[in-house]
Amino acid sequence: MQKLTKETEAILSERFGRDSIIALATSVDNIPYVRELDAFYEDGAFYVLTHGLSGKMKQIERNPTVALAGDWFTAQGTGVDLGYFGKEGNARIAGKMRQVFSEWIDNGHNDFEDPNTCILCIRLIHGILFSNGTRYEIDFT
Repeated sequence: MQKLTKETEAILSERFGRDSIIALATSVDNIPYVRELDAFYEDGAFYVLTHGLSGKMKQIERNPTVALAGDWFTAQGTGVDLGYFGKEGNARIAGKMRQVFSEWIDNGHNDFEDPNTCILCIRLIHGILFSNGTRYEIDFT
């Protein structure tokens, strides 16, 4: 397994640095749960706009170990609730979300006045990436 390199970072950023559909797996009491969601990659993590009272967030609160899969990439990581989207400490990533998710973020589905509208950060630990016939095993720690 190799540390994240400039090459693999560039592949991940090109592939997932925009609005991307990934599958996110959680597990509670040995019961797995998987769902697809919109996310984007930046600096060793995926970011998701979600609701703090959703099933996935309740599951991550009980067990923050998660897995994800998307376009020839699979990884394990830790789900971290960054809290309210409008919180001052989230301004940079919230601004990036507004840009990346611009096609749908303001479609009325999200209530940005609701303090439960939050940002989920999936901090990657290790993953496997396939690109142009090459298999990369990546250590993100």
